[in-house]
Amino acid sequence: MTYLFNDPAQFAAELADGYAAAHRDKIQRIEGGVIRRYKAKPGQVVVVIGGGSGHYPAFGGFVGQGLAHGAALGNVFAAPSTQQICNVARAVNAGGGILFCYANYAGDVLNFEQAQTQLRAQGIDVCSVVVTDDIASASVNEQHKRRGIAGTLAVFKAAAVAADAGKSLDEVAGIATAANRRVRSLGVAFSGCTLPGAAKPLFEVAPGTMEVGMGIHGEPGLERVKAPSADGLAEMLVSKLLAEIPETVETVHGARISVILNGLGAVKYEELFVVYRKVEQLLTACGLRIVAPVVDELITSFDMAGVSLTLFWLDDELEQSWLAAADTPAFHRGTIMSTGPLIDHVIESAGSQGKFTIKPGSADSQTTARIILAAFEAALGAVETQQDELGRLDAIAGDGDHGIGMQRGLKAAVDAVRTAITFRAGAGTALAAAGDAWSDRAGGTSGMLWGVILRNLGNSVSDETKPDAAMIAAGITAALQAVIAVGKAQLNDKTLVDVLYPFSFALTKGATQGFSIAEVWIAAAEVAKQSAEATRNLTPKIGRARLHAEKSIGTPDPGAVSMALIIDAVSKIIRKHCA
Repeated sequence: MTYLFNDPAQFAAELADGYAAAHRDKIQRIEGGVIRRYKAKPGQVVVVIGGGSGHYPAFGGFVGQGLAHGAALGNVFAAPSTQQICNVARAVNAGGGILFCYANYAGDVLNFEQAQTQLRAQGIDVCSVVVTDDIASASVNEQHKRRGIAGTLAVFKAAAVAADAGKSLDEVAGIATAANRRVRSLGVAFSGCTLPGAAKPLFEVAPGTMEVGMGIHGEPGLERVKAPSADGLAEMLVSKLLAEIPETVETVHGARISVILNGLGAVKYEELFVVYRKVEQLLTACGLRIVAPVVDELITSFDMAGVSLTLFWLDDELEQSWLAAADTPAFHRGTIMSTGPLIDHVIESAGSQGKFTIKPGSADSQTTARIILAAFEAALGAVETQQDELGRLDAIAGDGDHGIGMQRGLKAAVDAVRTAITFRAGAGTALAAAGDAWSDRAGGTSGMLWGVILRNLGNSVSDETKPDAAMIAAGITAALQAVIAVGKAQLNDKTLVDVLYPFSFALTKGATQGFSIAEVWIAAAEVAKQSAEATRNLTPKIGRARLHAEKSIGTPDPGAVSMALIIDAVSKIIRKHCA
């Protein structure tokens, strides 16, 4: 378990502060993450990586000469927010374009895609390569659905070496894509992991067994088997990885590969070396030539006891990039001959409140903004009461952090609305401020989607007039459409859309019949509650839960449950103030 922490909600920020302080010679802390201490050459491509905290040395540990130029660091097991990614990207931009490179998880994909869209709108050339090395998370015919795990290091390094060599953005992206096509990984775990402040692990593994097919966020594996010996584990991992040779590898005998044996947190280096001894024997017996293997902790999951094995099938160009010098806090190879000028200062983007020029709203709209604050406070109280239960639901087929993330987002929203009210903001501005603050502070998939919901609702609510039921219904309809467009989830995919869709329909129906806000919302809140409960019978078709569909059946979706919980809490405030 995690023993040393202060406020769990501040854990990610405090660890990033301490990490940067310990490595001032190589990196610099900025809002949203860390960047290289030395500037990139003017006009060159830069590589920005990122992901949730709790995986050190991924992802901040891979920032430095010879590797990434910057890393956006999300909260514990949560993707960095769009704002964090943009802050890091702007800080390292050297004018030659930016490559985003990150692991294939829903929250990371959503937020990096939104950051890419925003930066392109500002005239910055950006493209992305998503790492998909985990063979357990999808079939060979659906490699685009696979997760990214320890093989991310090989892809990051190939991209960074190409960028520092002065190649174009298209060339850098092409090399990173080629590396991703040639990397395969598989992980196992003997125990779950415990998040800071949590009383128990996200999941438990019975003594003498192990989970096969681990992700890096505490997700349970795809199957549970009897734990083998060290040699038995090596044989299993090697045989499964050799059963899937990348299509671009022409000849196996005599092929050059690099090997990454990664510890997930609690397996000691001595144990890793025992396993690697057998891994090397098996691979060389197959006629493979091992180049610069790495036995280390590279992408962890707090205190999870587990390992992953990665095979990186090299060609001439990829071998050169793999052997190239690097000097980061967590990965060293060779000697960096030149470093370039130091970063002297960084102009950081404004926080969520800085995005708004807050003009006073009308008296009616300011009154509505105060009701909105009461609604957010009620929602925060409701989620805090059910935070552990939301985490439990999420851990069944996901990573168990949903309750923490929702509390974090709602707390940020409450603070943002309070600040907006001090400037006499109207209802629309207050909702938009809440959405940006929620998205930025919570990160992850739910943070991103709730930001979308609140911004769209805010766009429909005026700062000048008192909202009516039709205005609220139109805002929720716009929010639903935006969530589907961004998140790609449809009705019956077992997501919060399964609550938002019927809730929106009920609001619209009531508004067209001339009912008041209170009457419409209270009736729709009951629909939302029933819809959340009905998700227990659905099979997840998107996101991390998709990999554990059979475990999810019989349990309601945590995102749907938390949405219904919030809608119900808001209903009580509306009943009090708007009846």
